[in-house]
Amino acid sequence: MTPKQLMNDEEIRRALKRIAHEIVERNAGASLVSLVGIHRRGVPLARRLAAMIAETEHVQVPVGELDIGLYRDDLHSRGPAPILGRTILPELGKRIVVLVDDVLYTGRTIRAALNELSDWGRPSAIQLAVLVDRGHRELPIRADFVGKNIPTAKNERVDVQLSEIDQAQDSVVIVQED
Repeated sequence: MTPKQLMNDEEIRRALKRIAHEIVERNAGASLVSLVGIHRRGVPLARRLAAMIAETEHVQVPVGELDIGLYRDDLHSRGPAPILGRTILPELGKRIVVLVDDVLYTGRTIRAALNELSDWGRPSAIQLAVLVDRGHRELPIRADFVGKNIPTAKNERVDVQLSEIDQAQDSVVIVQED
């Protein structure tokens, strides 16, 4: 089956712009906000959000990277050795950390991210921003900021393409799996 496009580059840009404004509004500014992108596609999304916030608020929001590879609950079933990225975090204490990811599905990735963050420090609050929420939660996790809610079937996959990683035009597509 041919992938169906759900968001193009302009729709992604608008969704991120809205999320950036919502983050600032909810937190009464951005002076205490840090953005932490979850590897892989959450990292460039966090950087884009930081740039958008800096453009309107004139505040440089710290951006970190979180690799949850060793915190996954399916680590034992993913092969002999996970391919790990890097974790680079700004100071967490007394900060509002906004975790950023591309797709929210079961909630297990976010649970792993929360576990890893707690090993690094204790922020004053943790919020969640996702480009796409596709439903089917297995854990009681909810995003604070959502670019687009996309109801899906379990046999569908939501693929996010970002120019920084995929060397392709930004897009969100849904693919039917067999």
